[in-house]
Amino acid sequence: MEYWYYYPLLVVVGFIVGFINTIAGGASLISLPVLIFMGLPPSVANGTNRVAIAFQTAIGVAGFKSKGVSTFPFNVYLGISALLGSILGASIAVDIKGETFNRILAIIMIAVVLIIVFKPKINLENVQERLTGKYLWLGMLAFFFIGIYGGFINAGIGFVILLFLHYFHKMSLVRANATKVAVVCIYTLAALAVFVYNDKVIWQVGAVLAIGNGLGAWFSSRVSVKKGDGFIKTFLVIMVIAMAIKLWFFT
Repeated sequence: MEYWYYYPLLVVVGFIVGFINTIAGGASLISLPVLIFMGLPPSVANGTNRVAIAFQTAIGVAGFKSKGVSTFPFNVYLGISALLGSILGASIAVDIKGETFNRILAIIMIAVVLIIVFKPKINLENVQERLTGKYLWLGMLAFFFIGIYGGFINAGIGFVILLFLHYFHKMSLVRANATKVAVVCIYTLAALAVFVYNDKVIWQVGAVLAIGNGLGAWFSSRVSVKKGDGFIKTFLVIMVIAMAIKLWFFT
């Protein structure tokens, strides 16, 4: 990249992204625009960001497991279904024009802000999970389409996954988070392979970002999922609105 100080900045950004993504979601809406602003073409920024996401989610899975939180094999079933969809989504993303990608990202940012602000309150008490039978099959079908979006851009997907896992599968927020990071890890590997095949990944940049992402993911997976929720919500809303304006009007 053009300036040396971009690299320590990427570590800081990565830590914030890894923390927010693991405790809630949507923080790729920070890292993607940052990579674009640093000079990476949108499709390359999208592919490079997957390196950090893959590392972040792998660390997150390990962090949750170290705390005794795992939803295996349910998370693997959803992950494989999402993986198939992600290949299709990533294949679309590698060919999209930069300006079009930026406009789509800006629209998604605003949509995610609305989800953050207006999402229903999640009640964690007296939850009876529904992980087998028709709920498993319908969940796998839903995650195929979630995987298409995840493979295409991934930004904001965490909120969608958390809400779906809670309201359809009746999972607590902690277990939904553990499931989310495992599913995203699985389908991100497939999406990353598509971007690598199409030469849309800058490994050096992705590795530096991944260091921050991994540190943030490990830290957030080991603290209370409620800690800092109000701050994260406010921070995300402000950052997402600012970046959406920048992407829409200054592409």
